[in-house]
Amino acid sequence: MSTTPAFERARSEGRAALIGYLPAGFPDVPGAVDALHVMVDAGCDVIEIGLPYSDPVMDGPTIQAAAQQALDAGCRTTDVLRTVEAVAATGTPTLVMTYWNPVERYGVERFAADLASAGGAGLITPDITPDAGEAWIAAADAHDLDKVFLVAPSSTDERVAMTTAASRGFVYATAVMGVTGARTTTSDLAGPLVTRARALQPKDAHLPVGVGLGVSNGDQAAVVAAYADGVIVGSAFVRTLLDAGTDRAAGLAALRTLTEDLAAGVRRGDAGGA
Repeated sequence: MSTTPAFERARSEGRAALIGYLPAGFPDVPGAVDALHVMVDAGCDVIEIGLPYSDPVMDGPTIQAAAQQALDAGCRTTDVLRTVEAVAATGTPTLVMTYWNPVERYGVERFAADLASAGGAGLITPDITPDAGEAWIAAADAHDLDKVFLVAPSSTDERVAMTTAASRGFVYATAVMGVTGARTTTSDLAGPLVTRARALQPKDAHLPVGVGLGVSNGDQAAVVAAYADGVIVGSAFVRTLLDAGTDRAAGLAALRTLTEDLAAGVRRGDAGGA
């Protein structure tokens, strides 16, 4: 199940897609599944499931805290795949976002096969580039999985061209320099990066560009949706559940409210897409 149909559907509706992230195993494995189902029901078009990792150097403190809670509760790669299966069963394209080390430890071919078997759409690999990801590219191609690589404002035109050529599903434009996290304003680096990612991809590729830059509310989502094909939200979802603490019902209710606000925001944006 590729992410492509979700982007095509959003484009046909004159809007950007809403892409929601949550780590597997947070607040625990069943709790993450419940939360992700709420996010799907309330308007997420694509889901990213984080694989908790012990050295999350690219993540901000919010996602680090959630990942550590998941690890402390014993979340393992097999739990991540179970979570993917439970979310993908809704018909929503579901990707795993992970550092590369856990995939290597699990076995690249085995991971690709098990992800595909669980109904996963593909993998987002923030810490490997296409020229260092030959093993993953081969395994993903063998199992028809999306390969989502990242571009950044600091990426040269040559690297943007290489990255978009190697990506399938969409390309992830991380438009804030530094670690992840919700922010109060959107970045002025994002629009130019999206323009470059579109202009430098293979001719007639029409690869969607999803933007992650710390969006935390519907108004910010609308701003990003005016120029991007997808609005990626992670820390705001995680923070909502962290703030709820042990009150699961309150957390899910707040998560639904946030998702609905973000889903309305991408619909106010001026038709993400080239």
